[in-house]
Amino acid sequence: MEVILIILGYVAGSVPTGYVLGSIAGVDVRKAGSGNVGATNVARVVGKQQGVLTLIADVAKGLVPVILAMQLGASLSVSIWVGIAAFFGHLYPVFLKFQGGKGVATALGVFLALAPVATVILIAVFAVTALSSRIVSLSSILTAIVAPVIFWLLYYPPPVIGMAAVFAAAITFRHRSNIQRLMNGTEPRFGSPSSR
Repeated sequence: MEVILIILGYVAGSVPTGYVLGSIAGVDVRKAGSGNVGATNVARVVGKQQGVLTLIADVAKGLVPVILAMQLGASLSVSIWVGIAAFFGHLYPVFLKFQGGKGVATALGVFLALAPVATVILIAVFAVTALSSRIVSLSSILTAIVAPVIFWLLYYPPPVIGMAAVFAAAITFRHRSNIQRLMNGTEPRFGSPSSR
């Protein structure tokens, strides 16, 4: 049962929501904008409504498999592995030749299932950073890095903290091109003409 739940987590994470919504609108999001299949790029090149739908679906890809595992009586460690599988399914989806998104929304879904109180704080960190900087990538990277620290401060179990650290490293790595643009001062801000 545990192995099946983990496999289902990966399959759920692999569902390429942004790509599907883009295709319905006649846009291959992998070849437009930043080329990413996540909500930010979908909103930019397809439309805000599709971007919001992508965000909701990508969060659900992390939330639902973990909640399902917990409801079926899985242990904390198994539930964490289900969340990790869903997260890496989004990063490396089997349905898109293992070329996926950056994992922020799916990580949020996993965190909501396993650490809801801490996740509320992380959402606040993201919101404050996004509103002050108007840079989604910076907000994502900062929130990911802060996550294991928040979990540690709130006394979550070490496996949860470890999972958050893995997510932080993976999300930061996936944002390496954004980091380069941030260093060069060329990363687009939402609401500016260059971000549309």
